[in-house]
Amino acid sequence: MLVTLPEKQPDWAQISGNARWRGRANIGQDMDTAVQTERGDTIAAIATPPGAGGIGIVRLSGPRAKEVLARMFLPLSAQVENFHPWLLHRGRVLDWNGEALDDALAVFMPGPRTFTGEDVAEIHSHGGPFLVQAVLESALRHGARQAERGEFSRRAFVNGRMDLSQAEAVAELIAAPSREALRYGLNRLEGVLGRRTAELREELEMLRAQMCLAVDFPDEEVEGMEPAALCEVLDRVMLAVRRLLAGSRRAQIVQQGAVVVLAGAVNAGKSSLLNALLGRERALVTDIPGTTRDFLEEICNLDGLPVRLTDTAGLRQAEETVEQLGVTRSREKVSQADLVVLVLDGGLLGEEGAAAEVCPDPAAREVLDSVGDTPLLVVWNKCDICMPKVFPPRWIGARTCCAVSALSDTYVEELATMLRSVLLGGGSDTAPEDGLAPNARQSMALEKALKELEGLRADVVAGQPYDCCAVRLDMAAAHLGEVTGLSSPAEVLNSIFAQFCIGK
Repeated sequence: MLVTLPEKQPDWAQISGNARWRGRANIGQDMDTAVQTERGDTIAAIATPPGAGGIGIVRLSGPRAKEVLARMFLPLSAQVENFHPWLLHRGRVLDWNGEALDDALAVFMPGPRTFTGEDVAEIHSHGGPFLVQAVLESALRHGARQAERGEFSRRAFVNGRMDLSQAEAVAELIAAPSREALRYGLNRLEGVLGRRTAELREELEMLRAQMCLAVDFPDEEVEGMEPAALCEVLDRVMLAVRRLLAGSRRAQIVQQGAVVVLAGAVNAGKSSLLNALLGRERALVTDIPGTTRDFLEEICNLDGLPVRLTDTAGLRQAEETVEQLGVTRSREKVSQADLVVLVLDGGLLGEEGAAAEVCPDPAAREVLDSVGDTPLLVVWNKCDICMPKVFPPRWIGARTCCAVSALSDTYVEELATMLRSVLLGGGSDTAPEDGLAPNARQSMALEKALKELEGLRADVVAGQPYDCCAVRLDMAAAHLGEVTGLSSPAEVLNSIFAQFCIGK
């Protein structure tokens, strides 16, 4: 395939460097001239997945999009002379020699109200791989150049059509493995995370103004913010940042799936519970202690949330070598889990076990002592045999607990709902706000901002001068700006957009 290169390659570093310290609103205005100067070329790429399909789309973006489209597309209607904006036109798509390639549809969308903020054109042909490639080659021969990875989204960012968190959401939506991941990706694409971060940044700007009043007019009767009131605002902002960071774990779970480990004593009903959650007989279940000698993993879907359930060997002092290996692997799986489900044998513990002050089950005590900060859900199994009057058991304390009967399928649906809720982090003061789940890069920026805010609060309490405190305040605001791309260096932008597909 012949690829036409532009006369001058764009200087992304210069464009990003000029823009990174400006506000989002200014980028859309101030950057427009710079982008048109540096990026005067028109790019083209295939926007549909590789392989055969019903439709293949070739997308163009840039100042010559309409010109290239007019050269390679001949409308069937004689009334169409100048491509009515936003309307599909039927016609013949032509190669560089003027020969017809396909009976196709074309649309022209003038900027700036397009995805990239530039003039955009699309050709919708039949989806044969050779045919779509031939349409792209025709566009390249007629004056466009091959788009780089993520270049459409990058132009949208530089032209002020979206912030950096929204641009990242485009790639995350494409790669979303579940409905829950789609929901969070769509929220970010709509700017929910960007707006929330901007609100927190505005609060810091307000604090900065108050500090400037106290520093610049120390002898005037100008009302500045007292340290107690300043700390109150800082506490509010820090709590909001912590909630955003709590959502980062949720983002990882919805994108990659969660690992849920069923742990407990032998014959507690772990394998039966696995089968009940899966809705089929997957694990072997017998009355013989130690039937499960190794871990068993299966994927299930909890209302749009992908989960890998892991059934483990019962924890006890094993004499056989094979069972000892299984118990060792069980302990390893518990240490690697996103959520540990401690399964209790309610029929064995009975009323006395529930009323005890200390857990009478050695295997359960081991799990309780080893989980650390890993979320834990305690399940009182075999509630059809014994449902104690004292519930949850006293020794469970404030931990989340529920009762089920895996054998009779009682309360299993409720357990599945509770599993999903615990995994997504609900039910605490620092629970993530709904729909806000920052990715790893955004979380790093938020962690840096939180560290600066914590140091700032300590300085204010210690009575440090406001002009010294303002340095930390500026740094915190800059780190919050990294989430939306206000202060992201060019190398960070290059790394982000290099992960995109060519057509996006």
